[in-house]
Amino acid sequence: MGDQDQLKALRVRIDNLDEKLLELISERARCAEEVARVKMAALKPGEAAVFYRPEREAWVLRHIMEINKGPLGNEEVARLFREIMSSCLALEHPLKVAYLGPEGTFTQAAALKHFGHAVISTPMAAIDEVFREVVAGAVNFGVVPVENSTEGAVNHTLDSFLEHDLVICGEVELRIHHHLLVGENTRTDGITRIYSHAQSLAQCRKWLDAHYPNVERVAVASNADAARRVKSEWNSAAIAGDMAAQLYGLSRLAEKIEDRPDNSTRFLIIGNQEVPPTGDDKTSIIVSMSNKPGALHELLVPFHENGIDLTRIETRPSRSGKWTYVFFIDFVGHRHDPLVKSVLERLSQEAVALKVLGSYPKAVL
Repeated sequence: MGDQDQLKALRVRIDNLDEKLLELISERARCAEEVARVKMAALKPGEAAVFYRPEREAWVLRHIMEINKGPLGNEEVARLFREIMSSCLALEHPLKVAYLGPEGTFTQAAALKHFGHAVISTPMAAIDEVFREVVAGAVNFGVVPVENSTEGAVNHTLDSFLEHDLVICGEVELRIHHHLLVGENTRTDGITRIYSHAQSLAQCRKWLDAHYPNVERVAVASNADAARRVKSEWNSAAIAGDMAAQLYGLSRLAEKIEDRPDNSTRFLIIGNQEVPPTGDDKTSIIVSMSNKPGALHELLVPFHENGIDLTRIETRPSRSGKWTYVFFIDFVGHRHDPLVKSVLERLSQEAVALKVLGSYPKAVL
């Protein structure tokens, strides 16, 4: 068989496989519609249906990656299944998600990575506005940044948890790649200012020092705002990601200019529903201890004695008094796990105040 005949045969096989894939995806979608009907029929008067189950979605993605035999990698396979689940869920009940905007930010990319493109997403101007939208019930969930591997905690998010009673329902980890972007009218030999968010400027500090030491660095509200400004200026560039570049039609003058190649940001999914255990979970809490010697030691001892892994601890000024502080702590395990329950009970007895922000599945990828 000649090369052309082999190609023709392979294309026919691909066409047949595509038809089978479409049939199976449509069957899955019909099952999703049936799930919605069953849930609605089982509702009691005044009860609201829960269509999105974070623990179920996390299990599906982990299961798919466990049984994946290639040649597609786990991340690509998970991305494909995320979009299938997103589209099927939209048939049951379209999710509304608020995120820290404007369009083109890394937070929007995190929202789409977690929920897929079938959600109704709304950009908000500030982190506190995302919290307020969820509290008011205008959206089902919110997506906010909480920490960066290079620059540390996002304090506005931590402070918002002190003011609002919401539940953490999930987390997203996003590898952050920054590019130096220019527009069609940019004179690349005459760049006098570079726009970006303050965090992004900090994450690219060494690269900027080496390549543009004498160029003004202008901090703006977001990387998307930086990209928008460059669109209409001939002497400026922006540091932003792929989504902003696509949204504003900019090109890359330099790629992946972040100082650390493993630069990542962690985002939290906030909502109102508690998430059952999946077997691979994290819990976040806020603790306030008495202002006395050894207070931090007393806080950490129960975790050590029960072999619970702390993944993050941050300190923020308390709103209750001058020179008093609260601790934000993330650790491995679910609040319903016996060991975790024991630790939380002990902390509730020793702490001035304890607030469980939520237990949720670890980021799948």
